[in-house]
Amino acid sequence: MSEGTRDLRSRAYLRPGFVIRRVVNPLIARLGMTTILAVRGRKTGRWHTVPVHVLEYGGRRYLLASRGETEWVRNLRTVGGGELRRRGQIERFRTVEVPEAEKPPLIEAYLQRWGWQVLAQFAVLPDPAHHPVFRIEPVKAASVS
Repeated sequence: MSEGTRDLRSRAYLRPGFVIRRVVNPLIARLGMTTILAVRGRKTGRWHTVPVHVLEYGGRRYLLASRGETEWVRNLRTVGGGELRRRGQIERFRTVEVPEAEKPPLIEAYLQRWGWQVLAQFAVLPDPAHHPVFRIEPVKAASVS
């Protein structure tokens, strides 16, 4: 596959429906039922939030985009990090995008854990290249002297 073809395939995106965007996701966030990813917009600099699943695998944590090249993926690539928010706790982090060769076991673990919620997205976007994966690296707190 040429680099141009791969680039087009990796830009696939499944936009969630109105009910998911405007009712389900805000309700889940308000009730504290999941982790919320907060990332600054690459153009506006404003904070944007979205519910996410944080995968723990091999002693590390990952964010995987089951819907493909989402806005949060594009923002993370540009700004390099954000915040994970859950039940009043905020964790700042930076990210490193995982190379294609390292994705298959992470995707498999993600599907084992949350497949019942995301299998439809993987059926429509079956290629691992469709699903960006980011390793979460905590930001070290600056020491006060």
